[in-house]
Amino acid sequence: MNRRLGLLLGLFVLWAVEGFHFARAEETAPRQPNVLLIVADDLGYGDLGCYGAQHIRTPHLDRLAAQGVRFTDFYANAPECTPTRTALMTGRYQQRVGGLECAIGFGNVGRYDDAVRLQKQDELGLPATEPTLPQLLHRAGYATALAGKWHLGYLDKFSPLQHGFQRALYILGGGVDYFYHCEPNGLHTLRFNERPIHRDGQYMTHLITQEALAFLRRHDGSRPFFLYVPYTAPHFPYQGPNDRRSGPLPPEEFTRGDYATYRVMIEEMDRGIGQLLAELDRRRWRENTLVIFFSDNGPTPLGSAGPFRGHKGGTFEGGIRVPAIVRWPGHLPEGTVTRQVTLSMDLTASVLAATGVKPPRPLDGLDVFPLIRQGSNRPRTVFWRQRRGQRTWWAVRQGAWKYVRRRDGERQQEFLFHLEQDPGEAWNRLHQRPEVATRLRRLLAEWERRVRSPR
Repeated sequence: MNRRLGLLLGLFVLWAVEGFHFARAEETAPRQPNVLLIVADDLGYGDLGCYGAQHIRTPHLDRLAAQGVRFTDFYANAPECTPTRTALMTGRYQQRVGGLECAIGFGNVGRYDDAVRLQKQDELGLPATEPTLPQLLHRAGYATALAGKWHLGYLDKFSPLQHGFQRALYILGGGVDYFYHCEPNGLHTLRFNERPIHRDGQYMTHLITQEALAFLRRHDGSRPFFLYVPYTAPHFPYQGPNDRRSGPLPPEEFTRGDYATYRVMIEEMDRGIGQLLAELDRRRWRENTLVIFFSDNGPTPLGSAGPFRGHKGGTFEGGIRVPAIVRWPGHLPEGTVTRQVTLSMDLTASVLAATGVKPPRPLDGLDVFPLIRQGSNRPRTVFWRQRRGQRTWWAVRQGAWKYVRRRDGERQQEFLFHLEQDPGEAWNRLHQRPEVATRLRRLLAEWERRVRSPR
């Protein structure tokens, strides 16, 4: 009996020791970070205080930049909404998908030949067969949610729920009346989990913030989360929180606006972002949450592209170089400014690497976080192509050299700039350095062949 008791006691001690070591391993094992990904819509490089804005107050984003990393050479994958979002979701150049090189028009309209063809086949959108960031994170155990703008297809088969989001409050297209959530054609596009919902009278920016906050407050912390918050601000129509009317804006007023309203829209978005960051602090999640903020493209002429030439829609710097901020305590240096050339699709690669999730196929994006930690800049060659109607913009940047081509019907223009000497792209050096232009043209042609879509 004593021997049996001794054996049981020994087994108990062994179990207790093993359990202690297991518990210690659980405590010391690195946890997958939460991810809060925030996207502004049509926000210019010069529209935040931390990027030099003098008349727009953005204290919460400025503080986020002081606590994390601010990018000086961050580029949207395109000068328009849909293609940049396609690249962000897939981590690859949007050209590989097909039909999404231009913003999908109001009411699900294709705006260039491939998009028109796919629209007629009910295929204009991001196919659910494309591996996407939320899908991969959800499969890895993340709780996933979206609050904001989707703009990757109007049909349900392209909806956020088909791409790994478990919960989604979103608008389908490019922009809506901020109070009545309808497009200028009258189409109501506010959806919750693929179902039309009405929240008439609620300001869109507030609605997005409230849904994102609700997700954070419901989340029990038992598993990491991926929360995607693509605001509609400051995309037109230009309406501040006090500009509600008795009915939706008439179509002819959708693109009218003034700088005072534009400023208020950005400040209201910044206030909402401040609420999200405060909720992370309240839940004690700041240390284990990777926060990312950037704009999907450059501004309309109402906004500021800072020192750069051009605006939304073109591949001059003002159309594609945008503000971007990343904060990840303990993993990325605080109060850092990086000049690393980065594209929005790089965020996908970086998030997957940070969460330990392996993509099922090679990405075009680069994990830039190790470079930021090392304080180094990796030379890169990056490309753009944007199409709408008969107009196409191209660009390629290699080091400080940038080649731009614009074709509109039969008319074509070419430019060559040295961005270190001429960041405002005022001096076309095409004829002074023809050998550089020839090299970049060749690289661009090779890239176009490489990313040709099978659709």
